[in-house]
Amino acid sequence: MNNPPASVIFRLRIAHLYNPAESSDVLSYLEKREAAVSPKPSPLEQEVVSLFEQFRNSLLRYVLSFGLTRQDGEEVIQEVFLALFQHLRQGKSRRNLRGWIFRVGHNLALKQRMQDSARFRFHSDGYPAEAQIDRSFNPEEEYAAAQRQQRMLRVIDALSSQDRCCLNLRAEGLRYREISMVLGMSLGSISLSLSRSLQRLAGVDSRI
Repeated sequence: MNNPPASVIFRLRIAHLYNPAESSDVLSYLEKREAAVSPKPSPLEQEVVSLFEQFRNSLLRYVLSFGLTRQDGEEVIQEVFLALFQHLRQGKSRRNLRGWIFRVGHNLALKQRMQDSARFRFHSDGYPAEAQIDRSFNPEEEYAAAQRQQRMLRVIDALSSQDRCCLNLRAEGLRYREISMVLGMSLGSISLSLSRSLQRLAGVDSRI
């Protein structure tokens, strides 16, 4: 059996909140119900699933930058949006949901990293701004591009955890105020952090 889409698993987990006695195993539940969560999902379910589909990939890239495995990252994403569903179901604030989603993801990723005793590192496969080598390059150009990419990754890996988080969140399109919400930093500190990181990255090209 092929793995079900992440959004289907998420819908099943929402349904499980309503009827936890029906099944304790999401995948078993999937097989029994043939991925049919409900013929008439509630407006709230539809809204949260829509947000899940909108932000899942960018949030996954961000949590992977904490050094989590992809499996752990996917689990963190599921927990974030289940928490969002509960948050909205309780009638709590809807202000800046993107910032809320990334803040909860940030905290859960830190918690998961601590549980795994994983060393904080940059996950090159997940970095959204990772350079892609153009396969139309000749061998010399491919080599130069690969070397440049490795230099950039080393610079990013050498950043402080706070600077790296700022850079990753900005790369995912978050505004300064949203980054402030996620990391608890002042706008001025965010500006300085990004300027410092971008200056170091710019130095990669200047040394070529």
